Amino acid sequence: MTKPFTQSPTLCGALRKPRQMLADQKYDGHKSIHDDAMAEGLGLRAGPIEGPTHFSQFDPLLFHVFGQAWFETGCISAHYQNMVVEGEEVRAFVDLPLSPEEGSPRLVRIHAEKRDGTPVLTGTASVGDATDVPHEIQQRIAKLRPATGLVINRDLKVGQRGAAVEKIRMGFDQHMGDHYPFTLADKLAVITEPCAWYPREHGAESPWGRAIIPMEMISVLLGSTSGESGLSGRKPAVGLFAGQEIRLIAGPLFVDQDYELEREIVALSESARTESVWIRTRVYDGTVTSRPLVAEMILNGAVMKASYPAYEVEAKALYD
Repeated sequence: MTKPFTQSPTLCGALRKPRQMLADQKYDGHKSIHDDAMAEGLGLRAGPIEGPTHFSQFDPLLFHVFGQAWFETGCISAHYQNMVVEGEEVRAFVDLPLSPEEGSPRLVRIHAEKRDGTPVLTGTASVGDATDVPHEIQQRIAKLRPATGLVINRDLKVGQRGAAVEKIRMGFDQHMGDHYPFTLADKLAVITEPCAWYPREHGAESPWGRAIIPMEMISVLLGSTSGESGLSGRKPAVGLFAGQEIRLIAGPLFVDQDYELEREIVALSESARTESVWIRTRVYDGTVTSRPLVAEMILNGAVMKASYPAYEVEAKALYD
């Protein structure tokens, strides 16, 4: 039967003003790109809000599409397009199947934009064992050309693993170090989409009997010990998140639970302004000896060539 419409319907969230939480972030003893002065020195108008902050705006929309499974086996995979600074409004969108005949979706397209239509991110979201569907980040990795002119990341190799297993946990009042100078409680006080399953006061009422970590804060949890991995390039250099995928395998992740991380470089790439290292982080349950795999993250961490003082000199010596 011919379908009467050809354009898929879209779920649309409310305009929100995400908060800047990383103005005091430090990497390797210096301020990060989220500091206004550092950002302006690199040609940006202000310190941007971290990309995964926007993931929270998708949670109620994806819960509507996928139900409880979103918090158990959900995967959000996003390419960051334009930076957002505090005070700007952002809206999240989820594309739905064209008609009920298509059945329950396993994967949907997502995007976010500012009030004026400026794109913020584009990507995919899915649930279940959807390893055969085209996630945004995995599609982008498959299309990468070999990196032949690396300077900052020239010592890194695809397949290189982190220096050690990293042990992590996140409590409500636990400061997560220089990389993330705020607590989960601080974030929950300003999160764009509050959920009854997040706070300590009501977490026990969740379907799992415990408070769960919001998707955007999984990025914080996994990033807080990244310095222990040794998977970074030459310094000093200022980086940013260019793309990210978080996949729950046996979720949710819980507040005050021990986890263990193992990291591996899965790709290296470059553009006119940046060099990127794509790292897969596997998350294991650290409370049982069998260490089941519970989540994974792929992060495209890009460093800006202009932030590395010796870039031009070293590039000329290496490749002229």
